[in-house]
Amino acid sequence: MSERYAVFGHPVAHSLSPRIHALFARQVGRTMHYDAIDVAPEGFTAALADFAAGGGRGANVTLPHKQAASALCARLTERATRAGAVNTLTRVGEEWHGDNTDGAGLVRDLTERHALDLRGRRTLLLGAGGAAHGVAPSLLDAGIGELFIVNRDSARADTLVDALGQPGRVHSRYWQDLNALGVFDFVINATAAGRDGGSLQLPMGIATPRTLAVDLSYGDAAIPFLAWARGARCAQAIDGLGMLVEQAAESFHDWFGVRPATEAVYDELSARAVALATGD
Repeated sequence: MSERYAVFGHPVAHSLSPRIHALFARQVGRTMHYDAIDVAPEGFTAALADFAAGGGRGANVTLPHKQAASALCARLTERATRAGAVNTLTRVGEEWHGDNTDGAGLVRDLTERHALDLRGRRTLLLGAGGAAHGVAPSLLDAGIGELFIVNRDSARADTLVDALGQPGRVHSRYWQDLNALGVFDFVINATAAGRDGGSLQLPMGIATPRTLAVDLSYGDAAIPFLAWARGARCAQAIDGLGMLVEQAAESFHDWFGVRPATEAVYDELSARAVALATGD
């Protein structure tokens, strides 16, 4: 029975994870069978069990399964425990062990690839789902200033704020109050608005020409937020492609004990994205 790896999501056909891991495997001289598995939330538990029974040794988990994956793990890393969400599963015996590499991937992309200093930035995090849970602890560890979390379901934002355990530094606010929150040095979109075809209505006044704007999505899903960022004249507007590559490298390390080089992989995917956008 061959070892299998996969990414689980819904939808997931757009995922670049199979390509990224194929490039990593080639780089380190491994053979890797990696699939994209689309499964609705109600079928996730059964699909993961079938995957394990069929030789599944590791998996990435994307929207909307990250919090459900956490509940299925016998053990969690410290960063997965803090996040309350899992994006990397490793099969150990008859158990799943869970990790969350999203936050480490985001911070590495921003601070190393883009050479940005995140310290002291007044930060707005849009969304309170699995993606937001994954990155918030790492952002706090990276030294951002106050963190304001806004979600259309305010109860979910409250839950994330409580989990982070820093009431003097981390705050929950209502979406309709965005206009009253002042300006931010760092705005992060962790919502799925761009993925489901929905619009993202944000006031221009929350940004300045010094603001860093980051979408955790990439490709078409990031277009609405990045368009807002350009319209608001943000200093930088960055999509989630670099984060995707970096968190994948962390996952690869979990599975094989080696961290692949990421720059050539990122450059290849970036060039491909530009070619698709321009029709070349």
